[in-house]
Amino acid sequence: MEQAIQIITTPNEFKKEIANEVKAHLDEFLKHFKPEPQKEYLSRKDVAKMFGVDISTIHNWTRTGKLRPLGISGRVYFLSSEVHASLKPLND
Repeated sequence: MEQAIQIITTPNEFKKEIANEVKAHLDEFLKHFKPEPQKEYLSRKDVAKMFGVDISTIHNWTRTGKLRPLGISGRVYFLSSEVHASLKPLND
């Protein structure tokens, strides 16, 4: 059986003790917390504007596998990170 211990302290000291414990746990949590970056989605029109090409070119790039489309309710989107990753350096 556990024995209860009564500790006499002021409300402000008790408040500080609780705040210190919460801060310690929060600091430990934040050490390991890595938020996932928010994904940015681009429409076909956005990608065409980005590269200064016609939307038909975006369709061709999708058909040939240069871009990987995502869709919902008949709308087509591209992950911004994948669009940038599809760019290849040119040989000098």
